[in-house]
Amino acid sequence: MRAYLDFEKPVAELEAKVEELRLLAEDRGAVEIRDDVARLEGKAAAALAELYGALTPWQKTLVARHPERPRFVDYCGELLTEFTPLAGDRKFGEDEAIVAGFGRFRGEPVCVIGQEKGSTTPTRLRHNFGMARPEGYRKAARLMGMADRFGLPVLSFVDTAGAYPGIDAEERGQGEAIARSTEACLALGAANVALVIGEGGSGGAIAIATANRVLMLEHSVYSVISPEGAASILWRDPARAQDAATAMKITAQDLLRFGIIDEIVPEPTGGAHRDPVAAVRAAGDAVAAALSSLSGLSSGELRAHRADKFAAIGRALG
Repeated sequence: MRAYLDFEKPVAELEAKVEELRLLAEDRGAVEIRDDVARLEGKAAAALAELYGALTPWQKTLVARHPERPRFVDYCGELLTEFTPLAGDRKFGEDEAIVAGFGRFRGEPVCVIGQEKGSTTPTRLRHNFGMARPEGYRKAARLMGMADRFGLPVLSFVDTAGAYPGIDAEERGQGEAIARSTEACLALGAANVALVIGEGGSGGAIAIATANRVLMLEHSVYSVISPEGAASILWRDPARAQDAATAMKITAQDLLRFGIIDEIVPEPTGGAHRDPVAAVRAAGDAVAAALSSLSGLSSGELRAHRADKFAAIGRALG
């Protein structure tokens, strides 16, 4: 059964009634019941479109965290061929919160780095809910170095609440590892494109998203801290997360207006989890277009473009 968010209750009730009538129509074969099904389906679709046309920042945060939202492995499986994951940072060990390797995107060789949250309890535990430790970021930097050596574009798929805040991660240099990964992004002589597919949380996201082109799915979020974390700091009350989400301007629409990101990738009505295949394919088209727009730039021009892009953030607001 589909998982519904709290604010989707009106749609859930309509769709439950549609399913009930559909089963009844199959059982009895009544034409008038089929007419009722079609009418209710239209009403449910209209309610869904109206609801998702006016989501609040907090509601978008909930959609970005939806348990059925496509994960990096879904994008990898649909968009890449000959994907070969590589493991380890050559310093400490492997971190499965970041999955990275080489493959072909629409026939062309690329380096791919993605944060994987997992979709079941075992996979969420294995991937640590997408929260990487230092070795994950050092692995990302290692692969970016390899991509740079061979002139391969780098594609990053961002989906993390943030870097793992545990004591062991701090002991192994979490902040330094994030900085090194960010530096590796900036130093790339090849094009890099980042796509926020769910949550883009703080330095844990920017470590692989310092790219020539930064894209976001329509209902994804990107921020320096989670709304709950901001509410705890500002008001000592995590229950005010909705207020924090609104004040922080974390939606794709706000970030495009501020020049933080370059493009919004539309999602199917009701969010990417409603039609994962369509969402992934739309993302693939957007990534391909972004890569194409960078294809004529030299290594020096790509580095300068990237540096200028991030140095300019905030100037328009000064």
